[in-house]
Amino acid sequence: MKKTAVFVLIVAVLCGIVGFQWIKSNSKNLITTNVEINESHWINGKYDPPITITRVVKHNSASTKFIKGENWDHNVFTSWLQETLGIKLKTLWVVTDENDAFAKKLKLSISADEELPDIIAYRGSYETLNQLLDSGRFMPIDDLFEQFASPIWKDAAEKYPSMWYSVTRDGKKYGLPLLDYSMNTESVLWMREDWMESFGLKAPKTIADLEKIMDVFTNQDPDGNGKNDTYGIAVTLRMQLNTWMSDLSWLFGAYGAINSQWNKEGDKLVYGSIQPGAKLALSKLNEWIKKGYIAREASMWDETKASELFTSGKAGIIAGPHWMPDWPLPLLKQTVAGAKYKAYPVPAGPDGKRGVRAGGSAPVNGTILINKDSKHPEAYFYYYNYLLEHYANPAAGSEFEYGFAEGYDYNIVDGQLVKDTPEFVSPMDYSLTYEGARIPDLMIETLAKLAKEEPVTPFEKQVKAKRTVEEIEAASIVLDYDKQGIHFANLYDGEATETTKLKGELLFQMEREAFSKMIYGQLPVNVFGDFVKQWKASGGDQLTREVNAWYESVK
Repeated sequence: MKKTAVFVLIVAVLCGIVGFQWIKSNSKNLITTNVEINESHWINGKYDPPITITRVVKHNSASTKFIKGENWDHNVFTSWLQETLGIKLKTLWVVTDENDAFAKKLKLSISADEELPDIIAYRGSYETLNQLLDSGRFMPIDDLFEQFASPIWKDAAEKYPSMWYSVTRDGKKYGLPLLDYSMNTESVLWMREDWMESFGLKAPKTIADLEKIMDVFTNQDPDGNGKNDTYGIAVTLRMQLNTWMSDLSWLFGAYGAINSQWNKEGDKLVYGSIQPGAKLALSKLNEWIKKGYIAREASMWDETKASELFTSGKAGIIAGPHWMPDWPLPLLKQTVAGAKYKAYPVPAGPDGKRGVRAGGSAPVNGTILINKDSKHPEAYFYYYNYLLEHYANPAAGSEFEYGFAEGYDYNIVDGQLVKDTPEFVSPMDYSLTYEGARIPDLMIETLAKLAKEEPVTPFEKQVKAKRTVEEIEAASIVLDYDKQGIHFANLYDGEATETTKLKGELLFQMEREAFSKMIYGQLPVNVFGDFVKQWKASGGDQLTREVNAWYESVK
């Protein structure tokens, strides 16, 4: 009996040693099995044989269109992707970009345990991003990034380390921040310049100046049709007032409180929507509703729908980024003959304060999530590396010297590069994300240069051919914001706190409902103090403590 036991023990030890040696020698393969296997298919810069990557699409129906009989799976981009990198693209489903339908469909797919694509490009609310990251359906990307990310990508990550804050869980990164151009979200006021000229109006320097202009745009029939059907400004009052287009953060900034984000006050972070300045901004919005400067239907419109009030010729002002002459503002000139628009700086409040939202603390325009069951998790890296190295800032004589594809986003006419034509489409609308690849500081620096000098590099020539004088002037305004220090990023980029998970939706809805009722006069603005007390007692105070604990750990 003892001999048998000793024999079993010896066998177990030997098996353990052998097993340990096998695990030790194959540990890398166990951790990144798919990466090791799939790397062997990457031959001479492409997959051979080709692989298939699945995706889902948030379709911006207002700006994305197809030509030449193409569709989501068969178009100039998917053909290029397969020919160049050996990647076939398969679309599981497409949802239009209206009323948060894409996020709703994603969350429904996860809750129903439905098939998810290999890659999801998500751009939307912080709350939904947290739900996606916490779903357990996506893989950590730390090792993949270290192994496969290009030097350009890693340089950006080193310059903007806060880009990782929102996608980090328990020390691991579960999403790839999609690089954006820096200073790409700050609002300028886009105003109907032909209306300004018709009435001899001057640039507004203060909120009071702006109100005089809005009164003219609302009450003096600026479109000349003999009807009382125009408005001073196009905005969305549906969900958030601090948003990427049809924005109102600048109004709150005029009173010293950028709403719906965490701002620095002293050495602490404070929530802008509960600061005294927010009450003054809400009071002003209530006045503007009463005077008809804002359409009462604004509470039902999202950002894109609100912009249609401006592009249809029925509003004189809209706040948004410097790139809006690229989209959607050209729709105005297509709709209204002789219409002109021009960018103006945001005005100052009664105490001389000015401020606009600036997105997050890093230039990021969404998150790439990789399915934990993906057989090719490294494929996105090969793809994005290629675009960063060849498309984002192309070399003279390269495949992307003039754009992505002739006849789509550019033509050469009489030896000149033509890019700004309504018939053109952006092949990057069909890509793995919703745009190509961007080197953060390149665009704003290029626009600043083009305001003074002629273009030299292919990228500069593309920008010159595509971007209008109006956009270049608007970029100069944004650069001036930077010099004056009046653009403010949301300084909380961390993962959802415990209070956010438990009470975040409650606090958001509380703010939304209270603000809406004060703006529309269903409650007097004087109840603002009661709202603040209720917000704090309902978890706001605890949330503030958690946010500041995080801030102390990273600042």
